[in-house]
Amino acid sequence: MQVACFVFIQRRWEEDKKHLENMLDYFCDIREPLQLLLFPEGTDLTENTRTRSDAFAAQNSLPKLEYVLHPRTTGFTFIVDKLRKGDNLDAVHDITVAYPKNIPQTERHLILGLFPREIHFHVRRYPVSALPVPSSELEPWCRQRWAEKEVRLRDFYSSQPRGFEREGVARVPPCKSELRVALIKAASLIYWTSFISLCFTGLWLWAPFRLYFLVVVGVFVVQQKLVGGLELAELACHRYWKSMTSDMSEKKNKMLDGKIQ
Repeated sequence: MQVACFVFIQRRWEEDKKHLENMLDYFCDIREPLQLLLFPEGTDLTENTRTRSDAFAAQNSLPKLEYVLHPRTTGFTFIVDKLRKGDNLDAVHDITVAYPKNIPQTERHLILGLFPREIHFHVRRYPVSALPVPSSELEPWCRQRWAEKEVRLRDFYSSQPRGFEREGVARVPPCKSELRVALIKAASLIYWTSFISLCFTGLWLWAPFRLYFLVVVGVFVVQQKLVGGLELAELACHRYWKSMTSDMSEKKNKMLDGKIQ
């Protein structure tokens, strides 16, 4: 996750804002294609989180929601505003996910093999030109999308057969037969069981493998202590080379000015 430049947060906006700003500026500078996945509601929908969401709604004079949690819009509005100013935002995709058969809630369900039988996605694309221009209007825009999700999911779970309303283009992934899914699950189970077993066998029997393992762990721990993560090291390197390039360009311009004079 650090190598992929995931944005790690502390869930305290005063601390997260500066780090998020630095990472977004970096993404805008390098001009690489960026996909940033954000869960504004922040957590899974459970009885406890719904209770907290209802309390938040009562404090902010918002309606209570049953099928979704109220979004916390601070991060969303900051990200959209920052990427838009950096000319690095193409569109916002609003994705709603529904499970018509069963909904696994914890790792225990996955261990018991209670995987969802079906997963339905509703995707709506909003190009950057369709987003409200004043930053102050991004928060109500985001809340309006969540109000639509509430209605969409209510209709989904109250209809028979369950499904989203067929607006736009409906696509079912090809070749997703029960046999193919079962084979993929079996192959994944065999691969990861073999991989973990071989790793433990190598650590137990092969000295070079133990040395390699210790070196990797040592490098990771040291860089984590010194710079806080590989993504921060990458950010620091980018800032260093950017400042070096800027200094060289400035010196070059001064030399050209001196020759002209």
